[in-house]
Amino acid sequence: MKILLALCVILITLQAQTKQLLVVTTKEWSAPSGILQRYELHETGWQKIGNKIDIKLGRNGLGWGIGLHELPKYAQIIKKEGDGKSPAGIFKLKHAFGYAPFDIAYPYKIYKETDHCVDDVNSKFYNKIVDSTQVDVDYKSKEHMKFPKDYYKYGIVVDHNHIGKVGAIKGAGSCIFIHIKDVPTAGCTVMSEEQIQTLLRWLDPEAEPLLIQGTEDVVQKLWKEIR
Repeated sequence: MKILLALCVILITLQAQTKQLLVVTTKEWSAPSGILQRYELHETGWQKIGNKIDIKLGRNGLGWGIGLHELPKYAQIIKKEGDGKSPAGIFKLKHAFGYAPFDIAYPYKIYKETDHCVDDVNSKFYNKIVDSTQVDVDYKSKEHMKFPKDYYKYGIVVDHNHIGKVGAIKGAGSCIFIHIKDVPTAGCTVMSEEQIQTLLRWLDPEAEPLLIQGTEDVVQKLWKEIR
């Protein structure tokens, strides 16, 4: 219950400016798949938008991430670099991205072959996306933001493990996206190309959308607390 109350306090505080939610639920912490439901805030309260969609998560399920929520002191499953888990909690969505122009309202960046998301914990660029031609490369491990497969043809950067001026906590997880794929991942939330295009067209920057990810029981109790 303490976990839920901590999440509720944050979410209630954010309701004034947040009018769109992506809610991802799973059956259990170890589940590599779940469902996503969109919500919008109207005068009568939160309303479902569209149908639920099936999504895939990290191959090892969920672990508490670092976002807008308070991390429970006694939390047993914590997201770490390379653990194959998607982050649980409440997160901002930084920007959308892709391989080519896409006419949407949400901030959108086009990435090229030289753009990398750094997952090397020893790098000063850890958990950052950089153009490798514009920086002094000090990393040995990275995610290519554009490659032959269409996994990143469209995507969204999830604002996980970024704490103001402090930046990322080394080893707490990096390079978390919503993108295209049909199998479990190293930690991202994935869906079909058609589904992510629908999502991108729906997102409204003025609605300050958030991603909420958690087990089904936690999310259900969270909604019960704030409705």
